[in-house]
Amino acid sequence: MRLSKRVTLFAAAAAFTASTAAIAAPTFINILTGGTSGVYYPIGVGLSQLYNEIDGAKTSVQATKASVENLTLLQAGRGELALALGDSVADAWNGVEDAGFKAPLKRLRAIAVAYPNYIQIVASEESGIETLEDLKGKRISVGAPKSGTELNARAILKAAGMSYGDMERVEFLPYAESVELIKNRQLDATLQSSGLGMAAIRDLASTMPVNFVAIPAEVVEKIGSPAYQPGVIPAGTYDGQEKDVPTVAINNILVSHEKVPEEIAYQMTKLMFENLDSLANAHSAAKSISLDTAAKNLPIPLHPGAERYYKEVGALK
Repeated sequence: MRLSKRVTLFAAAAAFTASTAAIAAPTFINILTGGTSGVYYPIGVGLSQLYNEIDGAKTSVQATKASVENLTLLQAGRGELALALGDSVADAWNGVEDAGFKAPLKRLRAIAVAYPNYIQIVASEESGIETLEDLKGKRISVGAPKSGTELNARAILKAAGMSYGDMERVEFLPYAESVELIKNRQLDATLQSSGLGMAAIRDLASTMPVNFVAIPAEVVEKIGSPAYQPGVIPAGTYDGQEKDVPTVAINNILVSHEKVPEEIAYQMTKLMFENLDSLANAHSAAKSISLDTAAKNLPIPLHPGAERYYKEVGALK
């Protein structure tokens, strides 16, 4: 066989192999969540199970420090989907440095408004903490530094006329670690932002007598942000909680980025809304995800794939 003919055949074979490899290349969907004892993680696991139905998809779930880290990772293309608090998403888009964003994260795209987080301030009964004012001079944990939870803590304390300087000690720890320190009498209280029925707080309330601290509506109003709305932790959510507890509600948002292909974003959105019952089995907070609110009041643009789905089902015109 002539050399030129061999070269031509080799080139054709190489091109065929490359094109076949491209077709067969898996689609990676890495879902960024939060700590394993929170709500983001089980919902992320539930979504990953749904997304295994996407042809060629390889899904993974990554535990993180939640909102701020998730958004930074998305901007860098190190994940395809994440949960994040609405106020953190707005701060990321606008590049609010105090919130942990040195520059605007303009690659972010929304998939859906998910469920609301509730600020849950829980204290050991023996600490004597019953009101926000009672937190003065006490030992408190407020979430990882510059996490969505910690940003919430700063905003709420400021609206209540307080700061970290009013406390005896402030620890920057996530759910599970905070709860363990309260059990061991090394902390008096923790402020956490999460869906209702969060595992770590359930564990604490079932282990020892606790008080849930109310955040009055007038304090919520003083925060001065539309992301913060009055909410209620219904009586009976946790062991020993006999009364409704007024608090702050903040919507979580499912976020992707502009480099995720439109078809993948479409499939992620579609599979979630067609399987909400299944997702609620992963965590009851998913019961609050609704098509009626999914595309409303978003602080960042919708991903074109999600927008296509909402138009297809009549949730957007």
